[in-house]
Amino acid sequence: MAGKIKLMIERILAERSMGNEMLVSVIRTKLILKGIDPAKYSEHSKDDPMIIEKLEKMVQDFHN
Repeated sequence: MAGKIKLMIERILAERSMGNEMLVSVIRTKLILKGIDPAKYSEHSKDDPMIIEKLEKMVQDFHN
């Protein structure tokens, strides 16, 4: 399924920022520091299992 990474990034940004644009910027920076550039992914981007795994781990860490 193409675009899964983009959807996961959007979900992380929405959940963690709660609409606060300053937090969106901070979370994007955290993603970049973890090797995931949100600007690089679109709805048509090929899904990389390694990136999906990193994002799933981030989601789990946020919920703990």
